[in-house]
Amino acid sequence: MSEQTPEAGADQAAPQFNIQRIFSKNISFETPNSPDIFKIQWKPEVQMDIDTKSQKLEGDNYEVVLSITVTAKVEDKTAFLVEVEQAGIFTITNLPPQQMAHTIGSMCPGILFPYAREAISNLVNRGTFPPLNLAPVNFDALFASYMQQVAQQQAEEGDDAPQKLDS
Repeated sequence: MSEQTPEAGADQAAPQFNIQRIFSKNISFETPNSPDIFKIQWKPEVQMDIDTKSQKLEGDNYEVVLSITVTAKVEDKTAFLVEVEQAGIFTITNLPPQQMAHTIGSMCPGILFPYAREAISNLVNRGTFPPLNLAPVNFDALFASYMQQVAQQQAEEGDDAPQKLDS
């Protein structure tokens, strides 16, 4: 006779996270001021912009796309512009909404970032520019800031909502 233990049922509801695929969705490298930019002393101003977006696919699958744009300027001239969209398909199950949002908004981009950083570094190297090593990104802090902005916007919209008067 087989008995079912309480743990057996609990395993089915346990959170699960799997990486299905990591891929480059879009890559662009531009050197609009070459070859003249190579004659200027290399003291670049480097700016990095990061964005993420996600969409639910079929079942418990989600696509997360990490977009990074790096612009290097020397003496107000663009030396190079790199855009990388690094994407992943993740299977995520049995998470409460708040944990799901954190996983998609912070954990998944954190997994994708090293791939995007490597792609950017390789593109800059192939453009014959000095090595570019992007600093680590704290996606937890970025996600917390985003959630704070969303909460603030919702609070402001709530204050601006038209008041219904009973007659």
